[in-house]
Amino acid sequence: MPGVVEWLDEGDAADIQFAGQPSAARAALEGGGDGVDVVVQPIEGREKRLLVADMDSTMITVECIDELADYAGLKPQIAEITEAAMRGELDFAAALDARVALLRGLDAGAIDRCRDERVRLMPGAVTLVRTMRARGATTVLVSGGFTAFADPVGAQIGFDRVIANQLIVADGALTGTVAKPIVDSATKERTLRDARAALALADAATLAVGDGANDLAMINIAGLGVAYHAKPIVAAAAGARIDHNDLTALLWAQGIRRRDWASG
Repeated sequence: MPGVVEWLDEGDAADIQFAGQPSAARAALEGGGDGVDVVVQPIEGREKRLLVADMDSTMITVECIDELADYAGLKPQIAEITEAAMRGELDFAAALDARVALLRGLDAGAIDRCRDERVRLMPGAVTLVRTMRARGATTVLVSGGFTAFADPVGAQIGFDRVIANQLIVADGALTGTVAKPIVDSATKERTLRDARAALALADAATLAVGDGANDLAMINIAGLGVAYHAKPIVAAAAGARIDHNDLTALLWAQGIRRRDWASG
């Protein structure tokens, strides 16, 4: 049964103390009304010292490869493959190779155009990352997308480190290939493990967030693994999910009030 209720930010976010099994608490609270996100976790140690985050459809609002494909007139075809891969129906690396191969010959200038015209930051991304960094956390952006997008996005948001795939360009055009090894699910999991070890952190001090099947491995080993507006397979498997709010909900989940958020 629920105990003490304390507002973090009145009308927007509250702490509700529960005794008993987390699964029972989550089930009870999720039935409390539409538009409410619920994160069930221990009170102790909920502020995290490491954030590892996906980029496409998590830190930004689009899937970059789908938008880039639009400049080649191939968006529907490539977006269909992307969606299947994010649902976990296709091997991620093979699906990436197949999609990139379709872009062979595309003028490399389309990358800059796509980034400028299509890529927008997810609401709350800057506030989340800059607040966590200001409070001493380390932040890593690890993407199955491309460095041409991830590097500037990571810099704009304020990540400490960026890891992503590299599109190969020759003579001013895409070659239809991506540098190996591919950044995939295993890379994301390894990134979290390695960063956690390098920082000498407990498992509980880590936070991972993503939306696709290739994010599940890192989500499953994080102290707080969050499915953010995620595909059904991810939302069902993650310990926590955000379906309604923006990324600042991950600050409330850590007990950080709005008055303590860094300026976005």
